[in-house]
Amino acid sequence: MTSADVPVLVVDVGGTNTRVALARGRSLVAGSTERFRNADHPGLASVLKEFLSRHRTLPQRAAVALAGPVRGNHAEMTNLGWQVEAKSLAQEIGLDQIALLNDLQAQGHALAYLPDSHLRRIRAGQAEDGPKLVIGLGTGVNAAPVYAAGAGHIVPPAEAGHIHLPLHGPEDYSLADWLVARRGFASVEDVLSGSGLERLFAFHAQQAKSAQSLDAAAIMAAMEKGDALALSVGRHYVRLLAQVMADLALITLPFGGIYLIGGVARAFAQYLERFGFDAAFTDMGRFSDLVARFPVAIVEDDYAALAGCAAYLDAR
Repeated sequence: MTSADVPVLVVDVGGTNTRVALARGRSLVAGSTERFRNADHPGLASVLKEFLSRHRTLPQRAAVALAGPVRGNHAEMTNLGWQVEAKSLAQEIGLDQIALLNDLQAQGHALAYLPDSHLRRIRAGQAEDGPKLVIGLGTGVNAAPVYAAGAGHIVPPAEAGHIHLPLHGPEDYSLADWLVARRGFASVEDVLSGSGLERLFAFHAQQAKSAQSLDAAAIMAAMEKGDALALSVGRHYVRLLAQVMADLALITLPFGGIYLIGGVARAFAQYLERFGFDAAFTDMGRFSDLVARFPVAIVEDDYAALAGCAAYLDAR
């Protein structure tokens, strides 16, 4: 019996929902994917027991991707209050082995197997073999390189959202001072996450002497309606995103492409060209020609992390 014949359990634990499916080899079993509201369950074991109760075949192995830091066999979902310990979870639900991954790592393992129909191409660059870079823009921000290794890939864990925000010109320095006064220092995540977009709007509102305050969804709606303040926030966001991506690209040299994931990335997809993403991304002085070689795409597959978990297990 080959690995493609033996089902495995693949799990993607987000802040609000958990997605679960069965997989064979690197493919999800058709019709097996389910979504669970985390608020309806006391912990991950409850979710998995409910899922497995509806399936006749009990897998022996599982891979669990979590939106939070993973240290060895332990992970903690700080926004949920869930703690996951791989060995005890496996014993509780009757599996032989469970591997824990950060959700960004799972996305990285999925990149090589995503069909082109699940990607929105932002810039063509000069695609060639080489490392890839996955960048998550959602509740938090993170980035990790993806390296080919034998039958699979290596995606090292990272906390790239907590690096300093790049500063170019008086507006950025004013923003940094504003963030330092409120957050201790000006990080990438403080601006490019969903809540970061709200902070960026608050900064621009203060600069405009406006008392207006909007959440992320309302900011995007205001941009859609052509609101001048929201549009200025969107332009600033896109420029900062492009500069962060270019910095990370020079560190990782992702000749295989840069892939954006997450709800915020998808929300901004229609605005990147309009707000000058390409010009800001390639504005790197004597390194502009090098950065211009890197392709950029947005992943539009909500289940990519599950496919990444399957690919991770299949390679092992």
